[in-house]
Amino acid sequence: MSDSAVLDAPKVKGAPDEVYSQPIEALNPAQSALFKADAMWPYFDRLRAEDPVHWSPASDFEPHWDITRWDDIMAVDTNHEVFSSEGGISLGPSEAMIEKLVASGAQMTGGPFGGPSGGPTMFIAMDPPKHDEQRKTVSPAVAPHNLMIMEPLIRERAGQILDGLPIGEPFDWVDKVSMELTAMTLATLFGMPQEDRRKLTRWSDTVMSRPGDGIVETWEEKRAEMAAYATYFLNLWAQRKENPVDGDMVSMLAHGEATKDMNQFEYLGNIILLTIGGNDTTRNTISGSVYALNKYPEQYDKLRANPDLIPSMVSETIRWQTPLAHMKRTATRDFDLGGKTIKKGDAVVMWYVSGNRDDTVIDRPNDYIIDRERPRQHLSFGFGIHRCVGNRLAELQLKIIWEEILKRFHEIRVLDEPQRVPSTFVKGYQSMQVIIPRRL
Repeated sequence: MSDSAVLDAPKVKGAPDEVYSQPIEALNPAQSALFKADAMWPYFDRLRAEDPVHWSPASDFEPHWDITRWDDIMAVDTNHEVFSSEGGISLGPSEAMIEKLVASGAQMTGGPFGGPSGGPTMFIAMDPPKHDEQRKTVSPAVAPHNLMIMEPLIRERAGQILDGLPIGEPFDWVDKVSMELTAMTLATLFGMPQEDRRKLTRWSDTVMSRPGDGIVETWEEKRAEMAAYATYFLNLWAQRKENPVDGDMVSMLAHGEATKDMNQFEYLGNIILLTIGGNDTTRNTISGSVYALNKYPEQYDKLRANPDLIPSMVSETIRWQTPLAHMKRTATRDFDLGGKTIKKGDAVVMWYVSGNRDDTVIDRPNDYIIDRERPRQHLSFGFGIHRCVGNRLAELQLKIIWEEILKRFHEIRVLDEPQRVPSTFVKGYQSMQVIIPRRL
C-alpha cells in the first residue's frame, strides 16, 4: 500500500495560518489555483464557522454570495422560484476579466452553462416549465429500465479496460481507465461510433478550460475545437431527424415534442450539458475512489475484506470527492438568508464541496469512511428540480468498475499526488500515476 504521507496535500497558498490571518471580508474561495492545489479547505472551514453566507466582491469571477453550510445550500437549491438558473449555473467572469479576455482574443458569447445571450443554452440553465419539458425528453435514456439494459455492456467494457492494463509499471489511471469507461458509456448514449468516443473527452475538457490550462493553448485553438464539436453534433442531429435510434439521446431530442423544434443553440447547449454531466463527473469520481482508498488504506482493507460495501463506498466517494464543486443561482427578488439580505439580481453560489464537509450534518466529514450509516447523505447530485438526471448511471459505472477491480487486483497503488484540474467548477484530476503490482 502507498505510504499515506505521499498523498498529503501540498503546502501551498491557502495554509490555515494564512487563511485565518486575513480579515473575513477578504476571503474568496473562488480561485482556480486553490482547487488545483487542493488548498481551498481552510477557506471553507472558516466561512462555515464565521460567515456562512459570505459576500465576495468581483475578482477574476463575478461578485457573488458564497453559501457554504449544508442547510443554507439546501434552502437555495430547493427554492427555484427565488433562486433561478437562468443566469447560468457556474460562476462567470468579472467585467474586468471579460475585458481582459476579449483583449486576448476570446469571444464572450456565454459560458458553457448559460450566461449572456448568444451562446449555448441548456435545460439545467432554465426554469420551469421549459426546464421540465426538456429534462423529461432525455431522462428515459438514464431511467432504471434502460440502465438495466446497459449494465452488461458497461461491465463487459470495464473488464476489457482492466484486462488491458499494464502490470508492474506506472501508468495514468485517469487516461487509461476513468476517461475510457465514461467515454464509452457516453458514446453509447449519444449513438456515436465507439471510435469517436475520445472526441467527447477532448471536447468536454475544451469547454471547461481556458487557453494555457493544459488542454488548448490559444483562443483560436479553442474556437476550432468548439466548431468541430458543434459540426459533429449538428450532423448527428440531421441524421437522427431522418433515422432515429431507440434509446439514443440525440434521437430523443430530435423527436421529442418539447425539443424537436429547438434552435441550434439550445440543442448544442444540451449536448454540452450531457457531455460534461456524463463525462467529467463520473470519471473524476472513479479517479477519486482510487485516490481516497490510497489515502485511507484501512478503508481499502475493509473493502477487500467485504466487497458488499461497494455501493456504500460509491456513495461515500461521491460525497468525499464532490465532482462539481459549486452551482450558481441568480436571485429573482430580495431574500433574507442566514441574517444577510441577498438582493434581486445577485449571484448566489452553492459550494457543494463545502456543504459535504459540514460537521453539523455529517459526522467526521473530512474522513473517508466507506461504511457510514447514511452514505447517500450528500449534496453532490444537487436537490430540487435540478437534481442530477444521470445520478443512477454515475453510481452504476462506479459500482461496476469496482466489482471488476476486486476480481482482478489486490491493490492499485497511487504513486504521487495527482495533477488536479485548475477549476472552481469541475473538481477533478488531469492525471494520476498508479501501479498495479500484480493480478489476482
